[in-house]
Amino acid sequence: MEIHRGRLLDHLHLRVANLEASKRFYRAVFTALGHPDVVQEGPGFFYADELYVDVADDYVTHVHVAFQAPNRDAVNAFHQAALAAGGRDNGPPGERTYHPGYYAAFVLDPDGNNIEAVYHGPFQRNAPSVVITPT
Repeated sequence: MEIHRGRLLDHLHLRVANLEASKRFYRAVFTALGHPDVVQEGPGFFYADELYVDVADDYVTHVHVAFQAPNRDAVNAFHQAALAAGGRDNGPPGERTYHPGYYAAFVLDPDGNNIEAVYHGPFQRNAPSVVITPT
């Protein structure tokens, strides 16, 4: 069995007010970014790779999360899908001044988290993911 994970984060935990609204939003976002089957779920939670989401019984988190996009079209699709799935615009797709080639869009998810999709321009990745093989 192999487990694939990202490079920097082990996991990010969001606590939400409405699990079904968040699930609908994140499924749409991940599908637009080319990951239609990434969401796994259980009673009272769902997760997708490093992102874990459950229902808040005491507080809702408010964070900024940026998802990698493979190209500009995926950033545009992310923005459209997020708005159609209940997100609110927080910055339309476009070039940003962070560095040359930085193309991103921002939306607020159903709980007000600032969610971004970003394409950093043409680049070569040294590995598609980290592969964890239990011994």
